[in-house]
Amino acid sequence: MAVLHVSDLRKTFTRGFLRRRTEALRGITLTVERGEIFGFLGPNGAGKTTTIKILMGLIFPSGGKAEVLGLRAGDPAAKARVGYLPENPYFYDYLSVRELLDMVGRLHGLPAATRRRRGDALVERVGLSHAADRPLRSFSKGMLQRAGLAQALIGEPELVVLDEPMSGLDPVGRKEVRDLVLELREQGTTVFFCTHILADASALCDRVGILVRGRLRDVGSQAELLDPRLLGVDVVWQAPADAVDGLRRFEGQHREAAEGHLLSVADLDQADAFVRALLQAGGRLLQLQPHRQSLEALLMSEVERPDDDPGGEGPPGGAADGREARR
Repeated sequence: MAVLHVSDLRKTFTRGFLRRRTEALRGITLTVERGEIFGFLGPNGAGKTTTIKILMGLIFPSGGKAEVLGLRAGDPAAKARVGYLPENPYFYDYLSVRELLDMVGRLHGLPAATRRRRGDALVERVGLSHAADRPLRSFSKGMLQRAGLAQALIGEPELVVLDEPMSGLDPVGRKEVRDLVLELREQGTTVFFCTHILADASALCDRVGILVRGRLRDVGSQAELLDPRLLGVDVVWQAPADAVDGLRRFEGQHREAAEGHLLSVADLDQADAFVRALLQAGGRLLQLQPHRQSLEALLMSEVERPDDDPGGEGPPGGAADGREARR
């Protein structure tokens, strides 16, 4: 069942005294299924936050259709089943995180006992037990982000929408948020999120969509979108001093590495030949790392491709290179 669906979604802003028009969304079509983690990726200004604001009913589209949980985007019945963390959340700074969760729980219509139980569990889950009764004005950016995650989950939503959820978090906080997102999927909750941290998207997402200048260029799983061809192999190695010079004459790019020496070659056959020579010389293989196209490389290729590239427009609704939104 589709949890989110947008069809030919468009948004034009009119700004300034001269009423200049800016097309933020140029006809995107996208479907997100129940229970999946969907990453919405793109550079600043691509239209990601605009799309989320339309889905949350905060702004209205200029054209097209947006549905959330089978209802029109912005319908109060849909909002009640959604948890939302904006990119720059604002809270009443005199409240504590417990009071914030109690207030949001009231807005969801939860009874007092349920608000207390869920609030206490979420405060602990997002790592704010030590500051549960401090006013939010004393919180760091990362702590406010954790509080925002907790308020998004107090209603036990069917859909969680997160705009840059890792913003301001240290490495420990990022890991905790990643673990929380995976837990939500295990519980059957759908997660739709934007992020600039592509390593997190690569580790978490079942599918991704790449938005560039208001157009949806690619939609699919990483297995579908990324080029599987081998781009090269790195070999990290050590060897006795009298064998190093001979091994460094092997074809490829040689560099020094923290652990020893590094050789970059074009394919696995070259890597295998070098490893055989290395072992025969009494050396040690420390690491062998094949390289293939990354999510970052795919995103950069889409950003650099001009809008008038025939391969970049795709079919109506936005998927590039003839790829369709695969759901």
